[in-house]
Amino acid sequence: MHFLFFSSTSFRSSIYSRLIHSLHGLPSQQRDRAIHEAQQALTEYLHSTRCLSFTHAEHISKNCPSSLLNLLSKFKFSISNVSKTLHRFLRYHPVNEFEFFFESIGFSPTEIPAFLPPHKFFLSEDNENLLPVVHKLVEYSFPWDRLGRIYKEEVSVFNESPIELMKRLRKLEAFGFDRVLVIGICLAYPSILGRNSKSGGEVEELLGLLKRVFYDFNFVSCIGDNVDVCYEICRKIMVFYNLGCEKQMMGELIGRSCDVFVRFAEEVFVKKVDFFCRLGMEKEDIGLLILRHPKILSFNLEGPVINICDYLKQIGLDNEKLNVITVECPHVLGKNRVENLPETMKALDLHDWFADKILNGNHHLLSGFVNSSSEQELKDDFQDDIERIKFTTKQHHTFGKLDFLLAIGFGNNLNTVEILRHLHGTRSQLQERFDCLILMGIKHSSLCKMIKTSPKILNQNTEMLEQKVNFLFNDLHCSLEHLDAFPSYLYYDLEKRIKPRYKILTWLREKGLLKRHYSLSTVIVGSEKKFIAYLLAIHPAAPKQWLEHFSVKDCSDNLC
Repeated sequence: MHFLFFSSTSFRSSIYSRLIHSLHGLPSQQRDRAIHEAQQALTEYLHSTRCLSFTHAEHISKNCPSSLLNLLSKFKFSISNVSKTLHRFLRYHPVNEFEFFFESIGFSPTEIPAFLPPHKFFLSEDNENLLPVVHKLVEYSFPWDRLGRIYKEEVSVFNESPIELMKRLRKLEAFGFDRVLVIGICLAYPSILGRNSKSGGEVEELLGLLKRVFYDFNFVSCIGDNVDVCYEICRKIMVFYNLGCEKQMMGELIGRSCDVFVRFAEEVFVKKVDFFCRLGMEKEDIGLLILRHPKILSFNLEGPVINICDYLKQIGLDNEKLNVITVECPHVLGKNRVENLPETMKALDLHDWFADKILNGNHHLLSGFVNSSSEQELKDDFQDDIERIKFTTKQHHTFGKLDFLLAIGFGNNLNTVEILRHLHGTRSQLQERFDCLILMGIKHSSLCKMIKTSPKILNQNTEMLEQKVNFLFNDLHCSLEHLDAFPSYLYYDLEKRIKPRYKILTWLREKGLLKRHYSLSTVIVGSEKKFIAYLLAIHPAAPKQWLEHFSVKDCSDNLC
């Protein structure tokens, strides 16, 4: 079939540029010749020696640059005998055909190892349907170098009989789709070709939506014979389908926005959805918001930098609440990127209020960010600190920590710079620890305040944090309010300090000797000497019991 158009120019270009780069010591004419001869030699080997069809062998050899380079690197050759040398090498050193095959159908070199079948070297050793299915798909006009998308998501397709596969493709045609749409849809939603595709109202529902969008709203006119455009539009539609929007309404709204689905890349859709998800909106509301107001897709929600205080005034926060924020949340104020606005609003506990404003027709609040002339400039000492960081040997690491703090809602201010001095770990490690505490039920705004007063809580691994929080909630039956009031609880060693002290208090309570309640901080913070004094006040024999049965040696260092 030659009537379908595939925009594979950039793909071919990347293949040859990588090959050419590896042969940079040769003149351009000789490089081209070396590449061409290596591909021909591999094609001949796969066809003549390994008995693959010539078409399959040629597709593989022309679409596996990394594997071909690895092969060439295993022997020495001169430009005059590339083909001869490669033929001789392959005669005694057969290649792992799966590596070449997987790369040729679109796998990246880093993905291939996870898919290599164990103890198999040749394609003929795999299931008998693999190559016949590939042949049928290519014969149907599926692009060879895109088949990896189907293989990765729905490998069962390649275990089916070609006859069964063709039945499913014909069924899609019978549903009303032409061949271009069938290919684009199957590449975007490989599960439609899978074994379970027969059963399912969900598949029928999805196909009904796609048919309506492409034919009833004439999206098909934007596609022509270009499978790539069809595939990309299907992927963008799937972004909203996965949000769970009501299908009838979604179809109507998508139908009004053909130009939007052609003009914007899938990444733009995904990033906008992610922005609103981080704000805490319901997924269905997000989908309908963007579809009703597609101009949101053109908003720059990443680059602009805003002054948080000015922006809160701009979007209508009253002066009384603003004054409270200035006193209670100074760590959030200052400048920050719009990209971090959802976390900023969460750090201020204003995310629900802000989301409601946007959903109620105020989406324009996300465009035209302007810092007013009255903006409070960053203080000189903050700027000095930032400049000093630039000249340190660990500037990359430090700016990574700064980016983490900005990403969770802290602003460019002196509080943030001070916290930087106490944090240890990479940006990804700090984010992992922060997310761990959020998943354990700690409110975003509360956690930011805890970090402001006790930043070292993030200097521990997630397992240790989980153990301490679980002990606090499950064993001590304390609430989140206790942690809000005493975040330093997370500093102390669980096994050497927290558990032993509460074990003896429990023992004393069971003996009927503990008559009063001690606060969390009273029990944990005091030194060993001070804690023994508390025990002595409870009962004269309690210190001896502590030292003989509960106390853990070398626990004088109260921080873990």
